Amino acid sequence: MAFLRSRTASLNLFNNFLHQSFRVPNRNLSSVAADVHNQSTIESMKRDLLNLDINSQIGSCMPIASMRIGTFIHNIEVNPGQGGKLVRAAGTSAKILKEPKSRYCLIRLPSGAEKLIDTRCRATVGTVSNPSHGAKKLRKAGQSRWLGRRPVVRGVAMNPVDHPHGGGEGRSKSSGSYGKTSRTPWGKPCKCGFKTAKSRRRN
Repeated sequence: MAFLRSRTASLNLFNNFLHQSFRVPNRNLSSVAADVHNQSTIESMKRDLLNLDINSQIGSCMPIASMRIGTFIHNIEVNPGQGGKLVRAAGTSAKILKEPKSRYCLIRLPSGAEKLIDTRCRATVGTVSNPSHGAKKLRKAGQSRWLGRRPVVRGVAMNPVDHPHGGGEGRSKSSGSYGKTSRTPWGKPCKCGFKTAKSRRRN
């Protein structure tokens, strides 16, 4: 009996030691072994992450000079330190076409145009999420109103008091603007290369 009591006491002490060392109250030995296995798995994952190349990790943000040729990037700066300006729409990405060793790097944009970007500008590795955004169809007109989009009415469908294109009989363009170019609702020409920007003073 004394031998059984001492053996039971030693087993209880061993279990208490295990519970205190792993800080897992009210668990058996199998759960403690599972925790040890999970901890070893986490440590191995940490070691793998440390050994991975940061240039190949999706979501890494760094200067273009630190990237490789052929990398897909998005959220690209135009001027260093300005913040991301290019390739920010859903499902888009740009590709580095030239090894970024010189001052400027050649990048192909989603439109197909190729642009020289300063290698000091930062960008994010990978593609923007939600690539099916452009294929989404709106079920009804009210759904576009939910998105904050108001209806667009053509000028030729208005009255002359509302738009320079308005008025006339049927689909005519002779309502006081015959022989004139297309105009904005405020009467300014909107085609033929009409300059709308304010002219800069030249020193």
